[in-house]
Amino acid sequence: MPPPRKLDLVPEELVARLKQMLSDRGFSDIVEVTEEFNTMLEVDGIQIRVGKTAVGEFSKMLKDQREAFSMAETLLSDMDIEAESDIHRTLMNMIAVSAMQMMRSVREQDGHLDPASLMNLGRMLKDLMGSAGLREKLLADERVRVAREATVKAAEAGAKAARQAGMSEELENQIKAEILGIET
Repeated sequence: MPPPRKLDLVPEELVARLKQMLSDRGFSDIVEVTEEFNTMLEVDGIQIRVGKTAVGEFSKMLKDQREAFSMAETLLSDMDIEAESDIHRTLMNMIAVSAMQMMRSVREQDGHLDPASLMNLGRMLKDLMGSAGLREKLLADERVRVAREATVKAAEAGAKAARQAGMSEELENQIKAEILGIET
């Protein structure tokens, strides 16, 4: 297994500060950000020096992530509930493509994916598939409920009209049962 990346060895609060520095500068000025970050590490007594390449790759990943979230947010705001299952399928495809690109990138660098990363990727795919299935079931259940409600209203309106037309209660109940699909 390859050694961990240097940024993975840095405390999370300092990585958060690096994220903020990159975000504040529009994910550019990599050389300056790297120098400032290394100074920050030194001041905090951390004996790690992070290279420009690592900060540049981290910056690109953050920028890509931000763009993906922005695109997903735009899509979600423009879509109705019916389109959510399509979005789930699209997200599944995007995750699968990202996973393949990540594995290809690791392979090109003669590295290996650690088991924890593979497990997390698998869990994410499983959770997304489960939520897509649940969403589709909820939508189907809602359609059935709305249709049933409309049928009951139609049956009640038909029975009321029959009663007003002077039909017997027995005939009214028969009409209502027929509309509802109930055997009498």
